[in-house]
Amino acid sequence: MNEPTAYHRHAGHEVAAVEVHHPTPVPAGPTAPLVPVQPGTIPAVASVVLPDGRVVTGYAIEPARLEPVTHKPPVSRAAVNVALGGVGFLAVCGGLLLLTTFITALTALITQLITLAAVIFGGWIAVQVFSASGSGGNTFNIRKAVFKRNHFHG
Repeated sequence: MNEPTAYHRHAGHEVAAVEVHHPTPVPAGPTAPLVPVQPGTIPAVASVVLPDGRVVTGYAIEPARLEPVTHKPPVSRAAVNVALGGVGFLAVCGGLLLLTTFITALTALITQLITLAAVIFGGWIAVQVFSASGSGGNTFNIRKAVFKRNHFHG
């Protein structure tokens, strides 16, 4: 029962039938028209003799020319712009700090000037009110005034 078959397989392990598919040939399409080449554009044929005596003939291939690399700055423009913006912001903050300090000092000066003016002006008014100048006022000279029973006899 387990005897090998002609293909060295044991009985019961037969291979299923194989289907073969043949490709369908594609009909040739229209060929591209040949463009005449200028005689000056055909590269020259070069021959090289190898050390063992064989000759290799072919077209000389120019090495691919790399595009010149544009010089890129080591720091991007965006980073430079952000840094300059930060410096400008710091300068503005410093200026604002100085401006607020100036305004505070000016406010204190004005307050002191107003206080000084009030003291001087108030003193001048007090001198005018309490001064004993004879001009423009009535002078009363009271001599030996006698008060009897809440009645004045002069």
